[in-house]
Amino acid sequence: MRNAASEQLDQMSALEIVTLMNREDHKVAQAVERVLPEVARAAELIAQSLDGGGRLFYIGAGTSGRLGVLDAAECPPTFGTDPAKVRAIIAGGAAAMTVAVEGAEDSPELGQKDIREAGVRAGDVVVGIAASGRTPYVIGALAEARARQAVTVSLSCNPGSAINQNADVSIDLAVGPEVVTGSTRLKAGSATKMVLNMLTTASMVRIGKVYGNWMVNVQATNRKLRERAKRIVSQVTGVDYQTAEKLIAEAQGDVKLAIVLQQTGLPLVEAAEKLRIAGGKIRQAIEGKQAT
Repeated sequence: MRNAASEQLDQMSALEIVTLMNREDHKVAQAVERVLPEVARAAELIAQSLDGGGRLFYIGAGTSGRLGVLDAAECPPTFGTDPAKVRAIIAGGAAAMTVAVEGAEDSPELGQKDIREAGVRAGDVVVGIAASGRTPYVIGALAEARARQAVTVSLSCNPGSAINQNADVSIDLAVGPEVVTGSTRLKAGSATKMVLNMLTTASMVRIGKVYGNWMVNVQATNRKLRERAKRIVSQVTGVDYQTAEKLIAEAQGDVKLAIVLQQTGLPLVEAAEKLRIAGGKIRQAIEGKQAT
């Protein structure tokens, strides 16, 4: 649809354009707020899948596919997940991240093929992302995922859209028409990114990848993250920086284990076993509870 507020866009100054865009962007959070129950339901299903050995797949084309790739790529460094546990599939393959692959999104058969080749199975969750809600590639992918007994979630910015027909949970973001007609990298892209943030963050918290609001599964792969790991251990346990550094060294870089070591006072092997029995959840490990 055409946005009445931006019909004279080409006659506006730069300040007028960005002011209008900012005003329209205010509607994004409101659109997301209206679908929070559906987002929460999808996040719970993802958490159940990941906790049970399943995987999360994002699949989309164009901007929608790129946003899925971005969110999946951030999960290993942020939450310490195996890259195979949260994956993104984009129509046209890796090349489509930087260059439009014309026609790739028009084939439902290609979506089905990509789901088959990814080995999607029962116990997995597939989130089909399509701003328009009618991308044939995503429709085919969700149909194939459902046939394989995976849990399916549709995410679009067009309520009542075609991709909902094969979805166990439908997330419809009514963001309204874009400032540049049809440019779904704008409000639709922002709303989609917000929901993807919620899906992975909420599900990772639910399965114990976060303690309090600390990023305890952070992978300390560079100097910045190594320093962050020490600060986390220090802040969680109340020890000084040097002690936190020693705890992390004893735990071989495992922030969660370093915290359990300090909080329980147990030897390394026993602390590691407690954490294992608790399913990697720090609070349960400290309190001596078994994973459920």
